Amino acid sequence: MRGVFVTGTDTGCGKTEITLALMESLRQSGAAVLGMKPVASGGESTPEGLRNADARRLQAQGSHQIPYEQVNAYAFEPPIAPHIAADQAGVRIELEVIAAAAGHLAARSDFLVVEGVGGWRVPLGPSLFTSDLPLALDLPVVLVSGFKLGCVNHSLLTVESIRMSGTRLAGWVANQIDPDMPARDENLATLVALIEAPCLGLVPWMASPEPRRVAEHLDLTPLLTG
Repeated sequence: MRGVFVTGTDTGCGKTEITLALMESLRQSGAAVLGMKPVASGGESTPEGLRNADARRLQAQGSHQIPYEQVNAYAFEPPIAPHIAADQAGVRIELEVIAAAAGHLAARSDFLVVEGVGGWRVPLGPSLFTSDLPLALDLPVVLVSGFKLGCVNHSLLTVESIRMSGTRLAGWVANQIDPDMPARDENLATLVALIEAPCLGLVPWMASPEPRRVAEHLDLTPLLTG
């Protein structure tokens, strides 16, 4: 399949906003795009079952409508670590289920954007981690760096772990989540010099981010030509 796996330096770094913006940019280029969030904690009970707000946004951002269960194979109600939520629900998260759903989406799109849960090494079970998903799906990774104090350390540690896993880092996005971040541009320059993958953009802090506005700050040329 053709696509990317979006991970982040931490929970709250803006993965969903960047995922939606990636989808918007790809749609603007003429590609048929679908999004997927295989595992999500924090769900709302509906007549159709548990529904996660971020997964619903990815579903709505797609080039065409697809069943929610293919977008979000595993939804859990409490907004807690997914391996704990799964254990409480008596559910085992299985790669085969996620891969099958991804295969259905890939067959109906030109480009699949898969969003992880939490950070890169978040556990999904006793011996399963978020970092196992892109390997199973054979997708390169886009890293979202939540730009705030400490982002250099968090970003470099995540990049190191991605490379040690054998997954290709296709690019990274600097997403400013602290409106008053000191030395933002200097931190950006440091990471550009130290990360051997293209920076796909610096997204400034926005009080109300929207996919189209965020997409204006991204350059996906390396993804489309790499």
